[in-house]
Amino acid sequence: MNTITEVRSSAAPRAGVREWTALAVLMLPVLMVSVDNTVLTFALPAVSVDLRPSGAQLLWMVDIYAIMLAGLLIAMGSLGDRVGRRRLLVIGAAGFGATSLLAAYSTSADMLVVSRLLLGVFGATLMPSTLSLLRNLFVHPDQRRIAIATWAAMFSGGAALGPVLGGYLLGHFWWGSVFLINVPVVIVLVVLAGFLLPESRDPSPGPLDLPAIVLSLTVMLPFVYGIKHAAHEGLDLIAAAAFALAIVSGRTLIRRLRRSEHPMIDLSLFGNRVFSGAIVANLLSLTALTGFLFLGAQLLQLVLGLTAMDAALVLLPGLVVTVVGGFAAVALLRRFSARVLVTASFGGSALGYGLMALTPVPSVFSVGLAFSLMGIGIGLAETITNDLMLSSVPPERAGAAAAISETAYEIGAVLGTAVLGTILTGVFRSHLTVPAVAQFGERDGSFETLGSTLDTAAQYPNEVGEQLRASAAAAFDLGVQSTSAVAIVVVLGAAAVSWRALRGV
Repeated sequence: MNTITEVRSSAAPRAGVREWTALAVLMLPVLMVSVDNTVLTFALPAVSVDLRPSGAQLLWMVDIYAIMLAGLLIAMGSLGDRVGRRRLLVIGAAGFGATSLLAAYSTSADMLVVSRLLLGVFGATLMPSTLSLLRNLFVHPDQRRIAIATWAAMFSGGAALGPVLGGYLLGHFWWGSVFLINVPVVIVLVVLAGFLLPESRDPSPGPLDLPAIVLSLTVMLPFVYGIKHAAHEGLDLIAAAAFALAIVSGRTLIRRLRRSEHPMIDLSLFGNRVFSGAIVANLLSLTALTGFLFLGAQLLQLVLGLTAMDAALVLLPGLVVTVVGGFAAVALLRRFSARVLVTASFGGSALGYGLMALTPVPSVFSVGLAFSLMGIGIGLAETITNDLMLSSVPPERAGAAAAISETAYEIGAVLGTAVLGTILTGVFRSHLTVPAVAQFGERDGSFETLGSTLDTAAQYPNEVGEQLRASAAAAFDLGVQSTSAVAIVVVLGAAAVSWRALRGV
């Protein structure tokens, strides 16, 4: 039986039609931000051909969005306490829509990277309000748990829905259309928020800590850059300097938070074993998911030859089981402990990656089955870990807990592409054999990624092109197997951490 401690009051008012309708409105920013975490994944091949980014630029297009979210979520949560959470939500939505237009019509790799950076900034203004407003709307504990399950399903389901939407749009329009889908959602959100969402703010907030905001960014940006650079060039002085800056900034930030009367991050929350264990589980489950989507999208389209839409349909069953798994967690918690369910969720991720690692020749069926196995685990993990985090802290700290939860989600998304994506790219480049004739005609970025390599091979309609295509496919398959092997170690380690940290719940 689930033993999560939660204050239950039979006198707590139950939500009505207005509150449930407001929940639907709150799901719009959750869905929009999580879809944008992964919707670009299926557009990467088209972006590679059109904008010809380097391998580093390709990864930054994916990573910078989640990096800015992770670095600014808690800061924006603090800002929302002062200006009003609903007001910040509306302002952020308007900025998110405008920046989506900028990203859709980017004319260079650098312009798209900057657009994604701005999307991350405005996305950070959207997310802190959702869980805190949700808690205000649903006072009754049982109804709040269902609302949290819906929130978690939209978060994880949105990440999986991104490639499906992207696949459909890419089958009918150009790659910039994956960003235009945000515009109608923003319009609906801005209109309905004023009618259905209550305004709330902290009645006595402390001063906004700008140095802490800067320090949080100087932890995240150098850390991810160091991972990328080390994978590409080795652990040289530049990579070492990036890691050193991240460590120094992290230590400085922690000291500042400990001395502050009104800290941006409440470090005492991490003294709660259940809270910390749920945070780690949340983070690593998203690392596994986004890493899989990064390699799976390219494998299905560029190696197995599927169209973007057909590739998206292969992942559709995984999306369905992710959402179903999230709602099933509510019922399963009545029969099994959270400790058992969260640990088992990582078993699903391990099985999915194991199938990818042990399949000599990947097929459409093997990729779809692997993602479905992962989806079951991701759905369970997201609902349970968010419920654990909110119920393991006092009600007055729920806002801080929600912000930390969302930050863990985004850090996991960063690590999925920064670590697993970098391993995939590094193995591909190190095992790619380029014929001498093709090397003679090489342009910047021609052999950085699988997409650009295949595009270059198409310029040689003879044996040279065939050799290059065969070498690229073989190098990428090896990269998928190597990346999957590393991911298995990560998720099994996460299972062990969850089993130890969540004992008694």
